[in-house]
Amino acid sequence: MPLKYLHTMIRVADLEKTMAFFKLLGMTETRRTDHEGGRFTLVFMAAPGDEDCPVELTYNWDGDDGLPSDSRHFGHLAYAVDDIYQTCQTLMDNGVTINRPPRDGHMAFIRTPDNVSIELLQAGESLAPAEPWASMENTGTW
Repeated sequence: MPLKYLHTMIRVADLEKTMAFFKLLGMTETRRTDHEGGRFTLVFMAAPGDEDCPVELTYNWDGDDGLPSDSRHFGHLAYAVDDIYQTCQTLMDNGVTINRPPRDGHMAFIRTPDNVSIELLQAGESLAPAEPWASMENTGTW
């Protein structure tokens, strides 16, 4: 079950202020996507020469009441996997709860024993939706 580190996500209350902070550290914006339907923006920033290890800044346009007041806005670790269905099945077979099943053949979420959220993403193109994943409900939070 080979893994490839993708990024670490943090939620931010003020996108421009947070970007300015990371720019002070020498990072630059490498990618940005605005999601009109979900009303959020993702900005990836990385240090020069380390573009494969970015931080993902997630900004919710309408604010984010879920941001902790203690400034600990860690979101999740993300990894690409060769076969998201097989990876999730192996995890389930070993007692891991799939909090957000890969219904779309592309993305799943699990949690570590310490409750750290892990995003699993299908490497390359998404797999075709397949059972039991396509009809599996979310469990808990992710």
